[in-house]
Amino acid sequence: MSSYEFSVVDVFAEPYAAAPQLTARLRIQETSGETIHAIALRCQVRIEPQRRRYAEADESGLRALFGDRDRWVDTLKPFLWMQCSSMVQGFTGITEVDLALPCTYDFEITGSRYLHAVGEGDIPIVFLFSGTVFTKGVNGFGVVQVPWDCEASYQLPVQVWQQMIASYYPNTGWIRLDHDVLAELAGFKAQHGLTTWEETVQTLLATRDGVQP
Repeated sequence: MSSYEFSVVDVFAEPYAAAPQLTARLRIQETSGETIHAIALRCQVRIEPQRRRYAEADESGLRALFGDRDRWVDTLKPFLWMQCSSMVQGFTGITEVDLALPCTYDFEITGSRYLHAVGEGDIPIVFLFSGTVFTKGVNGFGVVQVPWDCEASYQLPVQVWQQMIASYYPNTGWIRLDHDVLAELAGFKAQHGLTTWEETVQTLLATRDGVQP
């Protein structure tokens, strides 16, 4: 009977992707000696925020996600970061494969907000694997499922994510706005003769704080 062990060797920023992407280098071991023809591998990647400590500087960014610090014992729960997949070529024994982890800087996504809020240290993540394994069967191919308990933990340095985002969005970020809100913002920009969106937002913030623009 086939038996599988998964581990994460490394997670690194992909330098030549068309969009922001991390790449996880996986090591897969089949321990029974059976020849594997291919694996259609699926993976859920979850962040486990309760498994690390946080500096005071992290609190303001995390408050919108988890509330005040005195509530974190109840609110810091694992959450889904992404789902991804990869086709693993045939092997016997041990193989390594790259798993693409597409990322976004969209602050509507919980993972992006969390990673942006944490200043330094490692982020505990867990890879939960599933999928279909194609083996040599009695009448040709055999098909079995990746066991439900196959998973691997990894400590992702937050600096890896920060450097990746900085390479695609140097010193910038973006937020998604409703069409009506964007239209009002454009009207404010034109009314005050402002030349950039950044200047428009700064003027609004100054107005909020009672400062004359």
